[in-house]
Amino acid sequence: MNIAFDATPLIGEKMTGIGWCEAGQTAALARLFPENEYTYTFFSRKNHETKLMQIEQFAKSGIGTHYANFSGFAYKALSSIIPLSYSSFFGKKYDITHFFNYIIPHGVHGRKVVTVHDMVYKAFPETVRFRTRQMLNTGLKKSMKRADVIVTDSEFSKSEISKYFPEYENKVRVVPCGVDLERFKPCEDMAAIANVKSKLGIDGDYFLYLGTIEPRKNLERLIIAYHALNSRHGYCPKLVLSGGRGWLYDAIFAKVTELKLTEKVVFTEYVPSEALTALICGAVAFVFPSIYEGFGMPPLEAMACGVPVLTSASASLPEVTGNCAVTVDAFSTESIADGLERLCDDSELRMKLGKLGHERAKSFTWERSAEMLNDIYENLRG
Repeated sequence: MNIAFDATPLIGEKMTGIGWCEAGQTAALARLFPENEYTYTFFSRKNHETKLMQIEQFAKSGIGTHYANFSGFAYKALSSIIPLSYSSFFGKKYDITHFFNYIIPHGVHGRKVVTVHDMVYKAFPETVRFRTRQMLNTGLKKSMKRADVIVTDSEFSKSEISKYFPEYENKVRVVPCGVDLERFKPCEDMAAIANVKSKLGIDGDYFLYLGTIEPRKNLERLIIAYHALNSRHGYCPKLVLSGGRGWLYDAIFAKVTELKLTEKVVFTEYVPSEALTALICGAVAFVFPSIYEGFGMPPLEAMACGVPVLTSASASLPEVTGNCAVTVDAFSTESIADGLERLCDDSELRMKLGKLGHERAKSFTWERSAEMLNDIYENLRG
């Protein structure tokens, strides 16, 4: 088969979970099923070489590249007014084109697959930025109608898609994300951990959150819970919040100032991928009390590193963590504070969860994801 992957999630300067999901799945497909021909496709009006360098780390695994010399932003804007055919830019040679970020444009040749990661814009619209809501409100239903198969990351997300779009229920297939077990693994290199802590301005023990700084991640409640823990506890680790700024983040920073936690809460912004494992491994525990996730890759990466995890009992997160995490009520600061205190005080619990999580993470591999995707592609070929 001749298969194209829309590489838009891979070419940004700061990749999000959607980009890492595409990278993991497509690289594994190329390794496991080299009999197919694979191509990353994307729009590029300028800085072609920069974008090619960005995806080279994934393309070198046996995936070619094909870019259309046209602005992706302009294509999206014009397509909302007139039906610009995608195949006019990328031709008709691909048997299957897989879009990993919700939207299939008009006029794609051959069979079409789209990954719809979650339904947060329906379930919690107030946590999603306006332009994203607008894009999904106007384009997602058309996209799912165009799709031959809709891929999603978890059984929870499948149930959510079926709830909001029951007419497309029969198209939905679950393909869980994976974790790179060669990259995310227990680290005993104390020098590497000390180095990353120094670069990021972290001293002493710390709880770690890793992800976008935005409302859906429930960081205001986490900060309030952390303040409660500090108020009733003689000693507790610092709270490190690492990640790129999403939207409506001002209130999150303001909450730290309001509660006089500026000496205890450290914001590191976006962390380069090469520093992640050491940063995770250096943490007392990984904390991720998100309100809503279609999958939740950061807790899985922490589990793979053998680091104990605190997460909410919401959405898909129990599917990922199983019985290998301290679970809390995402909407209760008291519950979050109690969970933090358990991890702070109980070294045996931390050790137990670290071992359980490390074992559970082994069942979430990109190879497994690739095999499931390949089955989908084979079925489309008929």
